[in-house]
Amino acid sequence: MRRGGSLARQALMVRVGRRSADTGRAATATRAEVLYTPAEPVRTLVVPVPVTVAASEPEPDSISLLPGEHTLSRKASFALVNACTLSSLGLGLLAIFLAMDGDVRIAAACLVACVVFDGLDGALARKLGVSSPFGAQMDSLADMCSFGLAAPVVVYASLADSVPPVAAGIASAFVAGCAAIRLARFNVSPKDGRFFSGVPTTMAAAVLALTVLIGLDELPGMALVGGVTLLAFAMVSSFPYAKLARIVKLPPWLLLLPVVGALIEPRMAFVLIVATYLASGPVLWMRDKRV
Repeated sequence: MRRGGSLARQALMVRVGRRSADTGRAATATRAEVLYTPAEPVRTLVVPVPVTVAASEPEPDSISLLPGEHTLSRKASFALVNACTLSSLGLGLLAIFLAMDGDVRIAAACLVACVVFDGLDGALARKLGVSSPFGAQMDSLADMCSFGLAAPVVVYASLADSVPPVAAGIASAFVAGCAAIRLARFNVSPKDGRFFSGVPTTMAAAVLALTVLIGLDELPGMALVGGVTLLAFAMVSSFPYAKLARIVKLPPWLLLLPVVGALIEPRMAFVLIVATYLASGPVLWMRDKRV
């Protein structure tokens, strides 16, 4: 009986132990499920944002060279102004060809005609109301051909017989280089309605052409070279030179002096007028510095 009771107790302990072990495993499994149960996915509200694509402006097929209305009369005026510019360009080329053939004075006369057409195209553009950036660039390119290339060629041809070719070439190169600098600076600088900053290329070319036309043979050749070089440097200087509108407002008796001098001695009067104008720049510059 005692042995059977011990066996019964052992069987009961085994059942209890198994139940406890099963309970522990179940509890452990429950804790593991709690610990490793993946969290619920976070739901985010996605609001669609409309994407606005900026419509690119269509590129124009061609750039309008004439601002404003394209009426027939404005087109004709625009064509007339540019025809004057092209005439100045063509006359500059003709001056080069004539100078190469030895017809220096006729080439100088073509340069004077270039000056006339250069002033005419600007006056017509303002009068007819067809001024444009295209016209300004055309005028600058034509000026470089007529006054920056043709004028030095004419000067070289006129000086080649009286001075060494090297001296004539250097003086002509100064004219061409200073004309290019003067034109480029004019295109990017603010405009002054009263004075030029440096001698304009148009005026410098007119002085050179008239010098050849009137034939200053009594002056030494090296003096002419020095005058040409001085005129070239005056183009790129910062000295203020009066525009024609201010010159005509001078007292009448002062304007009569060049006329009387031209009647008496044209060549000497021309030299004095040019020298006076070139000296006026430094004088005005010093006066402004004192003020």
